[in-house]
Amino acid sequence: MIVSHRLFLVLAGALIPFTVAAQGLDTAKIDGQLGRSGQKAGEVYKVGFPRTDLHVSVHGLVIRPGLALGSWAAFLGTDESAMVMGDLVLLESEINPVLDKLRGAGFEITAIHNHLAEETPHVMYMHYMGHGNAAQLAGELRVALAASKTPLEKPAASVELPNPPTWVDAIEKKLGRKGAFRGGVLGYGVPRSGQITMGGMTIPPAAGMAETINFQAAGEGSVATTGDFVLTAPEVNPVISELRSHGIAVTALHSHMLTEEPRLFFMHFWSVGSPEAVGAGIRAALEKISVEPAR
Repeated sequence: MIVSHRLFLVLAGALIPFTVAAQGLDTAKIDGQLGRSGQKAGEVYKVGFPRTDLHVSVHGLVIRPGLALGSWAAFLGTDESAMVMGDLVLLESEINPVLDKLRGAGFEITAIHNHLAEETPHVMYMHYMGHGNAAQLAGELRVALAASKTPLEKPAASVELPNPPTWVDAIEKKLGRKGAFRGGVLGYGVPRSGQITMGGMTIPPAAGMAETINFQAAGEGSVATTGDFVLTAPEVNPVISELRSHGIAVTALHSHMLTEEPRLFFMHFWSVGSPEAVGAGIRAALEKISVEPAR
């Protein structure tokens, strides 16, 4: 039996019916258009475009692509009735050329803003959403990315260390959660409790709705952390207080979407310090957020 949900997307002030059925996506068609493969997480097919061409630093610390320079696209729905949403890492000079391509293809732009602070060169982040045929969306997204210097060739396989460095274990113990260590970055995607919907459709955590926390080495005995907390309005200021009391900088507070329920705010942060000190601050902030318990 095919289960489907009738929902409505708001485009140009009009309500447009949009059907999402449970038969899923032919990811090979998406891969063919994008020239690379992604990863399936439940109903979401997520494809990454790390900005390996950029050499961004914060106070002399070189940022790994997996820490804060990863453009991505999350597809969900079916081949003919798909939705794609994501986040593109762009130089200031790339914003409007990419924006013009996306808007020309009917994509919605939902946010343009910073995530980091005091980085060199300055990078911006463009959030977008599109709906329609999945392969066509993928092809249009690739055309838009080509208006930037985002690497579009198939990425080389990353070489992973056989054993993660000791700081990874220290962070995991402090947070009480296991992360994923890839490309020199320890990453977390902590799902929120409860559902997030848009136009009547549930948006899964893998489509950008999880608390995203990344760590990388920052010199002898130190780690850097950045990411974004996904917050409801009552959670915003308690999280700010916890971050600041632990010496973690708040670098941005803004929205990523237009019509989500409940209304969400995305708080970006930055800190460099010992794994124990940084981990303690992140854990204290997470305790102010309604998230699923560690497993």
